[in-house]
Amino acid sequence: MSIAVLLVEDMKQIRGVVADLLASLGDFQVVGEAATEAEAKLWLEEHPGAWDLAIVDLILEQGTGMGVVSKCRERPGAGKVVVFSDYATPGIRQHCLQLGADQVFQKNSDVPAFIAYCSSLAGPGAAPATARRM
Repeated sequence: MSIAVLLVEDMKQIRGVVADLLASLGDFQVVGEAATEAEAKLWLEEHPGAWDLAIVDLILEQGTGMGVVSKCRERPGAGKVVVFSDYATPGIRQHCLQLGADQVFQKNSDVPAFIAYCSSLAGPGAAPATARRM
């Protein structure tokens, strides 16, 4: 079963790298992309229940990923929400978890943990987690 992913990241190159990484880990399908908070919120409104995993950067072209995390949690039974950002300091990490994020990863130092988490979502047939650098 494919894991539907909403990817909220303002840098197109990073969106491509994350999409390629997910494809290498298992049956992930990017079903939505957004570069701003407003785009992400609109996509969530227009596609209720259409995603299993939201990967959210905190710093976007306009707005922040924190608003997106909150929006993801408005509906009961929503998918997993992962913050993947350069700005995941301990205080920001705690705030994101309070907003409803399931996990928070620092782009520069938590890539192996991010890979392991995504691999665990893909199930036992997924590719093993490796320490790749983005």
